[in-house]
This record gives sequence, C-alpha cells and structure tokens, in this order.
Amino acid sequence: MQRPSTPGWLSELAAFCADLRFEHLPPEVVSRTVQVIADSAAAIAAGAQESETIALSNRLAPSDDVSGAAIIGSGRKATPSLAAFLNGTAGTMLELDEGNQFARGHPGIHVVPAVLAAAVQAKASGKDVITAIALGYEIGARIGIASKLRITMHPHGTWGTVGAAVAIAWLHKRDAAAMIETINVASSLGLTTSRRTMLEGGTVRNTFAGFSNQIGLMVDGLVASGFTGEADGLGTVYGSVIADHWQPDVMVEALGQRWEIARNYFKRHACCRYNHGALDALSRIVASEGGRIAPEQIARIDVGTYIWAAQLAGQEPHNMLAAKFSLPFSIATTIVHGAATVEAFREPARLEPGTRDLTRRVFVREDEAATAKLPALRPAKVTITLIDGRVLEAEALTNRGDTEDPYSAAEIREKFFDLTGPVWGEAHAAAILAQIDALPQAGTLDTLNALLAAAPATPNGQQS
Repeated sequence: MQRPSTPGWLSELAAFCADLRFEHLPPEVVSRTVQVIADSAAAIAAGAQESETIALSNRLAPSDDVSGAAIIGSGRKATPSLAAFLNGTAGTMLELDEGNQFARGHPGIHVVPAVLAAAVQAKASGKDVITAIALGYEIGARIGIASKLRITMHPHGTWGTVGAAVAIAWLHKRDAAAMIETINVASSLGLTTSRRTMLEGGTVRNTFAGFSNQIGLMVDGLVASGFTGEADGLGTVYGSVIADHWQPDVMVEALGQRWEIARNYFKRHACCRYNHGALDALSRIVASEGGRIAPEQIARIDVGTYIWAAQLAGQEPHNMLAAKFSLPFSIATTIVHGAATVEAFREPARLEPGTRDLTRRVFVREDEAATAKLPALRPAKVTITLIDGRVLEAEALTNRGDTEDPYSAAEIREKFFDLTGPVWGEAHAAAILAQIDALPQAGTLDTLNALLAAAPATPNGQQS
C-alpha cells in the first residue's frame, strides 16, 4: 500500500504550531492560560493528598530526585515522565480541574502537567510555558470539537494525548514536518477509555489524564528517534475508530483567531460538571427558601436534564468517585451540607444515613429538548416537592463558570486558596500564585518548581 499524502489541513495546522510565538497570543489568551495553570496546580495539589495518590507516589517515587520536576504537593521531585503522570492523575482526583464545553472534555489537565515537568529540564522561560500550554490546549480541544467520541468512550486519555504531545514538541522547537509526525504518532496512542468506569466509580479513570501527559512526553522522543505514524492519524482514529463525524476543517477554522482556552470553564462544585446545571438551579431554590431546606421536609426531587447528565442517575454510589458521578447524591449532599464541597463527597458524607435516604428520593430523566441545546447550553430543571404539598422549581441553562456565566477573577483566586491553603498554608500558597502570575516575566521555572515540590504543611501551618 502506498502511503497517502499529508492532508492540506494538517500541513496548515503543523505550520501554525511550529511558527507560533508568545507574541502571537492575544492578551486574553495569556491571562486565561495563566489562570488555567494556577487552577490546574491547585487541583493537583489537593488531589495529591488523597490516599491513593499518596500511596502511588510513595510506590513509584520513593526518593527525591533533587534535579527533577515537582510531584506537586508531595514533598518530592521525579523524572519529567513520572512527575507528569502523577500530577495528571492527582489533578482529576477531586473533579475540580477546568474544562471546555465545546470540546466536551478537560484539555488543561492533559497538557499542564506535561509542560510544567518538561520545562524544568528544558530550562524553558515562562513565556515558553504559557505558549506551549495554550497551543497544546488548542490542539486537543479542536480534536474534541472536530469529532464526536463514541457514547461508550470517556474523553480523558484520548485527544488530550495529542495536545500534550504538540505542547512538548513546541517546547523543544520542532519544525512543521516534526509537528505533522508528532500529531500522527500521538493520534495512535490514546487510551481505550470506558465511560462506564466513571459511572461505576472505577478510580483507574483518574489515571487517564496522567497517562496522556506521560505519553505526550514520550511522543517527542519517539518522533526524534525516527518513529512515524500514518499519514492522517487523526482522520482515522477520530473519524472511524473511537469517534464519528470527523470534521477536519474545524482543525484550522479561525486558527489563531479563536482560542479555545479563552472560552474554557472553571469549576467550583467538586463533582462531575454534568451535575452543575442542576446544582446551580438547586442553589436558587434554596436561596428562595432562606438558605436552607431541611431534608426531612422533602418528599421527592425531580431533575430533567440533557442526555449526558441524565446518565448520572445512580442512587447508590459505592465510593467517592461514584458519588461525584451521581446526580442524585450530588443534589442530596448539597442540601445536607450546604454546598458541593470536597468534604461533601468523602466517605463520612457518603455514608450518612440522612444523605443516603435523600439520595433515594432524587429522580433523574432526560429532557430531549435540553439535549437538543447541547453543546452551547447545558440545561437542567429541578423540581422539589415538599411533604406539605408545595412545589419549588428552578431552571439553569448554563453552568456557573462557563463562558456565558463566568466566575470572576476573585472567585477563581478564592478557589485556588481553598484548595492549596490546606496543603501548604496560606503564605506558601500565595508565593506559588505570585510565581504563576509572574510567568510572563520568568526566565526559568526553577523557583516555581521548588515551591510546587514543597512538602504539605503540618497542622500548625508550617512546612514539614
């Protein structure tokens, strides 16, 4: 079989990737990328304190590699490959990493850990880090937009691998020909991710983004060593293998003018984003009732929402991850605890008899009219029927934090400290944020890397 020629759109995309410079990024792209870096670092640091991630870090990186990249929030450094894997895994543990509604996934956590890890060894500047992350985010997100993953697939670990690979290739100043090969090789190395994994609470799902970051780093070495892919790997994989409706023209549509990272979303509810519209509607109902509704006053709760959220209908989550992907539990624990915080999904909250009982009184169905409004809108209608016969209703069309209803810079900053303060203490967290904010002026990432590698604080707020 003769190798086909490179598609025109891929040549155009590769040239764009190779030629991109920091100066080409609009100011809003630079500022949003800095926010995404800070938000990702916070999600990673908080997720690194979970028992599984602590055990995994101890097992895979038992000693400190003093010249390596930070295993964020662990007190150790490791090789870039291992740090990227562990940080990508930790970043998805709490369901608080940012995402992109148009790509239907989470581009940031698939790119940020790889670039932060590789930048230390490459002695990259802050401008280089920002550019690589913005580009990797762009490529991964555009694949998500240009294709439609099969309904059985989970988006983590798929197109994010290509985004990470392109970001690393850019960081190493690869030319357009190498960019073409990078995209084609990386397209074949995504995971076969199952959506059921998240619904059943299989925590291997949290490693999917970790592997994307690690593989993204490996791709650059493969291509530099002479390994090749097929002529149009994206077209094959995302047009016939794991996805349908491949639209290659979308990969270069308004390229360099519309930046996907500039229309991302940030999360405050510590659960699957598909739950967020219903939780936002719930908050309006609760506010109208003076700030609290007693669980024992509720006869039942009905939620009508779009197809992806309607899949999260399980009423008996068996662990924290399953609870985060249960819309009935997310509603119930928010009513009981006042907010969908990290603690509201931990084992003590999940096992509370009152919360479990209320969860069984929350019923979810698909509203086909809501599904028809995807992906621009994410509608959800919540109806609470009280035992006294009163009916309370509210509807949300978008999620708080989306481009249409964004969180303010102050709210995003507050989230950063909510997640990092308990890990390192407020002063150390503030020093990290100052370094991230100053990335456009940073010569290297050495200081930031050292701060991110610091051990968690002791209970009195001092570094251990």
